[in-house]
Amino acid sequence: MEKQQLLYEGKAKKVYATDDPELLIVSYKDDATAFNGVKRGTIAGKGVINNKMSNRLMRMLENAGIPTHLVRELSDRETLVRQVEIIPLEVIVRNISAGSFSQRYGVGEGIEFEYPTVEYSYKNDALGDPLITGDAAMALRLATRSELALIRQYALRIDHELTKFWQKCGVTLVDFKLEFGRLTDGTIVLADEISPDTCRLWDSATGEKLDKDRFRRDLGGVEEAYREIMRRLEANDPV
Repeated sequence: MEKQQLLYEGKAKKVYATDDPELLIVSYKDDATAFNGVKRGTIAGKGVINNKMSNRLMRMLENAGIPTHLVRELSDRETLVRQVEIIPLEVIVRNISAGSFSQRYGVGEGIEFEYPTVEYSYKNDALGDPLITGDAAMALRLATRSELALIRQYALRIDHELTKFWQKCGVTLVDFKLEFGRLTDGTIVLADEISPDTCRLWDSATGEKLDKDRFRRDLGGVEEAYREIMRRLEANDPV
């Protein structure tokens, strides 16, 4: 598959066209950002880890019946994916209070929820990706009622599968962000990535953060945390 012109460059990835109009190449970068791009830096080796981890977890989810955009891994940093029309919603699933949830509602981190919570934010950098209700998303024609129902169903199934897998690794899945897209025939599939950039992952025994919060909060040991979470994934190969 031949990589052609650069179509898009985001905070963590570059997307290239290929000689097939329905396939794209995603290239993962080591760049790191937080707080809507206010904080910037580099996490050495992050692109390789996020690429490989995301692909393995997506393959695991496909085996569990969740459709994804994944085609195949091309190299340490590059993956071939199906072209999708991204639905401009971030889907956040939370199992334990942390981050913006704790700040928004004035509660401490670490409160375990009886049931997972699902939130949506409107993917709009100019507005700061605000929270949005399902009704508002439909009013803005970001997604239909049936699409939102399917996305919620997929999100909760993904939470179940990921929680179960990370428990085997001695890791607690606190919360995570998903993005979905439409194939050319309208099929909804999981897109973007699943990685320490998009998940909060705590050591189950110690509570140590093994994710991007180490970068956000200047906790140090960022590269070591990414390598450790990848080591645990490889030791418990999801596929």
